[in-house]
Amino acid sequence: MKTVHAGNAKGFFDVVGGTPRSQAATMALRPGQSTGGDDNVHENADQWLYVIAGRGEATVERRTVSIETGHLLLIEAGEHHEIRNTGGELLVTVNVYAPPEY
Repeated sequence: MKTVHAGNAKGFFDVVGGTPRSQAATMALRPGQSTGGDDNVHENADQWLYVIAGRGEATVERRTVSIETGHLLLIEAGEHHEIRNTGGELLVTVNVYAPPEY
């Protein structure tokens, strides 16, 4: 068993744990900051993104949805995606990749 305190995410993107089958990372985007785009795709890994603070938008395969604290988003393997902070505070997420991506 492993425990990770993901609420302290301050770096842009930090891998915080993993096994041969999955991997967890935290991401913290400043207001107006985004990551990803047309070239951001994980060919072989699903990504679950859970918002623990803030709000933003996720564009997956050119479809945009709002995300905020408590939302869980699935980005399936092969889907191009971008995450953008549209709020006034940090957008903090926990991301799980299966299988590991980084």
